[in-house]
Amino acid sequence: MLSINNLSYFIGGRPLYENANLHIKPKDKIGLVGQNGTGKSTLLKIIAGEYLPSSGEVQKAKDCSIGFLNQDLLSYQSEESILQVALAAFKETLALQDEIDQVLKKMETDYSEEVINRLASLQERFEANEGYTIKAKAEEVLEGIGFKTEDLTKPLRTFSGGWRMRVMLAKLLLERPALLLLDEPTNHLDLPSIQWVENYLKTYEGAVVVVSHDQTFLDNCVSTIVEVSSHTLTTYAGNYSFYKEEKKERMEIQQNAYENQQQMIKQTERFIERFRAKASKSNQVQSRVKALERMDRVQEVVNDEAFVNFNFKFSQKSGRHVVTLDHIGKSYGDLVILQNTTARIERGDKIALIGANGKGKSTLLRIIDGSEKISGERSEGHNVIKAFYAQHQLEALTLDNEIIQEMVQAGSNKTETELRNVLGCFLFSSEDVFKKIKVLSGGEKSRVALAKTLISEANFLLLDEPTNHLDFQSVNILIQALQQYEGTFITVSHDRHFIRGVANKIWYIEDHQIKEYPGTYEEYEFWKSQQDEVEKQEEKAAPKKEKVKAPIANSELNEAKKSLRKLEYELEQVEKELERWEEKSKSLEEKLADPKLYEDLESAEKVQKEFEEVKSHLDKSNSSWEKLVEDISKLQEVLS
Repeated sequence: MLSINNLSYFIGGRPLYENANLHIKPKDKIGLVGQNGTGKSTLLKIIAGEYLPSSGEVQKAKDCSIGFLNQDLLSYQSEESILQVALAAFKETLALQDEIDQVLKKMETDYSEEVINRLASLQERFEANEGYTIKAKAEEVLEGIGFKTEDLTKPLRTFSGGWRMRVMLAKLLLERPALLLLDEPTNHLDLPSIQWVENYLKTYEGAVVVVSHDQTFLDNCVSTIVEVSSHTLTTYAGNYSFYKEEKKERMEIQQNAYENQQQMIKQTERFIERFRAKASKSNQVQSRVKALERMDRVQEVVNDEAFVNFNFKFSQKSGRHVVTLDHIGKSYGDLVILQNTTARIERGDKIALIGANGKGKSTLLRIIDGSEKISGERSEGHNVIKAFYAQHQLEALTLDNEIIQEMVQAGSNKTETELRNVLGCFLFSSEDVFKKIKVLSGGEKSRVALAKTLISEANFLLLDEPTNHLDFQSVNILIQALQQYEGTFITVSHDRHFIRGVANKIWYIEDHQIKEYPGTYEEYEFWKSQQDEVEKQEEKAAPKKEKVKAPIANSELNEAKKSLRKLEYELEQVEKELERWEEKSKSLEEKLADPKLYEDLESAEKVQKEFEEVKSHLDKSNSSWEKLVEDISKLQEVLS
């Protein structure tokens, strides 16, 4: 479907790719991974045709349509509603709808057979394109990625960049291109939306290439990993977990080959040095010299898995009870976030606060911090020293500071050597520490802000989406740091790999209450799946006890709603036709009632014939109307 052959791409003389190759087949689900700065997003832009390769070529089949979701779309704005923006995915179908509307308007004055046939042809194509269901499809996708029904009619410009990106993702999914290119699609999604996209991509009919730092997401929806490393592309036939194991094995094999080759090279060099001056050995010496020159050197393995050892120091331990919330309430106008809820954070708790956006997770974090006005009582325990990490702190970094200056000004009283060691754990080398904050990428700024939070000597950390902008390596470093952290923390996150690695309790907000699961995320997932199964069984059993009609399964319910919308649309069109035929019939009846008409028998016969044709159409439209009304009534009864 698409082939990348001997691709090279240079930026200012620095190679991103040299003679790289990749073949994408129909229905491939590929995860593109690699360290930040290796050129993953650039490769997507080359495939999409936005960038031209320095050499090599990208060949694609004629029928290979490409859809590209990238971070540039964050700035896109429109006065149209988000539903209208998403519906733009159906250009051909919408064009057919416009043509149908034009023909229907024409039929107000022209009932010729040509016009009627044109309408029938257009309606047939419209139905073949599933035109009656495009609105339902758009609504399903938008609601699947987190929008509420009442949001769908709001203008796109009223939403933040992250929510606008969701709309562009919905539009792209509805377009269903042969090749879908997704650059960090989960960046602006909450956990339920991420899981919805995973399920959607699993059954996607086309090919997908996705750049993501969400390991669980890649595990759940790709079947091939392509690693960008050393200016080339290496393919692994499996998901991300398979890639990690396979890469480890390949690295071991490569390292063994490297060590064996180095041993052979040393032996050869010793032989050359020893017998260089002996004339009797000159041929053998020259042969070995040439062999060394021709040798394909095996590269030494560079392990990019960082293992770190943090030395956390607390000036004092907190008391047993860190924060207690008693009968807490929080509302924004009519929007209730929390209502008369109680919770307690104990020393040593590692809490992950999860759930959909809009439930109030960040608000709860601020309540715990004490920076949000509430009803009820919040009390803080003895000797609690807090540190709060949130995305806005990236903007709070002093842009003209060097990284090491920023760390010194954090006020931890650590020596420069200690600060350098901490920065080394966060992948800042000895020279990197002198970089200005203003030249850092989003991910690098996140690492600096996290490092500042962790050296603060706080015994209670509040972390709001700490893995945003971090690559795999940085996320794993943060996991290791928090595993070694002996204090208490609560974190809001949608990264399941991160949550599994650090949490010993799970919090979520349900029915305006703080709910707690006292275990790891894996245990929570198992418990939740059992709860969902119990609810399903209870729903199945309930009708038998109560002797009421059985609830419709979600899939059947969605289909019924789609069918109802289609029938209601058809009824609206039939009613318009009925109105036109009735007006035409009335006009012809008036003509037939005029005695003057019969002075010209030929004209009278023509009007009579036209009246009979109109009557026939009217009868057919009445029959269609009656059937549609009956079908709609049945569906409404099912859905009630």
